[in-house]
Amino acid sequence: MSTLTVGTISEKVTDAGVAVDGVTLKDGELGTTASPVAIHSTSLNGGQFGRKNIIINGAMQIAQRATSATDKGASDGYFTLDRFKTSNGTTSAGRYTMSQSTVTDLEGFSNALKIDCTTADTSIDAGEALILQQNIEGFNLQQLKATSTTTRAMTLSFYAKSNASRAIATELRFSNGTNRQASKLHTIGTSWARYTFTVPSASSMQIDNDNSNEMQINFWIHGGSTFTGGTLSATFEAPNNANRAAGIGSIFASTDNTLEITGVQLEVGSVATPFEHRSFGEELGLCQRYYFENVGKNFGGIAPETNRVLVDGLFPQRMRTSPTLTAFSNDGTTGKCSRSLDNSNITVTSFNGQSADGIHQILGTFVQNAGYYLGVKADAEL
Repeated sequence: MSTLTVGTISEKVTDAGVAVDGVTLKDGELGTTASPVAIHSTSLNGGQFGRKNIIINGAMQIAQRATSATDKGASDGYFTLDRFKTSNGTTSAGRYTMSQSTVTDLEGFSNALKIDCTTADTSIDAGEALILQQNIEGFNLQQLKATSTTTRAMTLSFYAKSNASRAIATELRFSNGTNRQASKLHTIGTSWARYTFTVPSASSMQIDNDNSNEMQINFWIHGGSTFTGGTLSATFEAPNNANRAAGIGSIFASTDNTLEITGVQLEVGSVATPFEHRSFGEELGLCQRYYFENVGKNFGGIAPETNRVLVDGLFPQRMRTSPTLTAFSNDGTTGKCSRSLDNSNITVTSFNGQSADGIHQILGTFVQNAGYYLGVKADAEL
């Protein structure tokens, strides 16, 4: 048994081996205990250890809203899997079903996000687009900074497959502190494969340390000439729509077309390291910072007066900002709460005093001193 020395940490190597700067060293090849090979932390993506994946729900496990949504394409929105939004330019005639698919043929993954074309669009207007997107707040991007005005190298990786060979583009786009974009073309095959995109460090870049939408990870799967008429840049450049998705095909070319994506990871460094799996509970908690849903007997309180109910309702996570709230009664009726005595539905006219932490009170017409309860959908998405 050999000893691998990483800085001041020693680790026993007993299996097939470890990869060090692109070279796999097997047991017995790491020197002796008197003369071990020293591997510095800077060899491993700049010393980035611990929670390395900036993407939330990259393994497509969490779907609080729904596991399937049909006839999409007319508007932007979060429809199924948490943290993944679809964004359109000029509305296309194409339509798709978005779903959480089951994966059986990719080691380490059980779910993917699937786009299935249901209505084709072969006459593409210049401004059309369909982008699968994750928006990232500035608080979660600070590890990308080398200095206050320089970014470190960063690598996006993901697994994908399609019904046929398909060209899509990935785009890393900063749109707040400093506006910059970089894109790469990928040809997706019919079997699962991993695809990577490394963007080198860049100067004159600012990443604000706040809860605003600082960066978007974009998968371009449909686009008109406004977005495809230029040349892709693999390094950060000033915004230029024509260069964002040059060379891509269209998911809307045929109703046979499908695309599945999972294992999405964004990390510091110029190497795509193995995907970081988080527990289901941890991933759910990260998602609930942006969206929380519990329809039914979740929050409750007493009406001290006939026009309000004081609610004891803390969200499971502090949300990104005070959310937009929708009330639901016990039977799932939108805009209602339920009276404890008889389960009757009462209209909630508004919320008052809610914050990123929870609900303070609901307004409406109530029976004084009676108890009420409700479920909520809380949306603080970017």
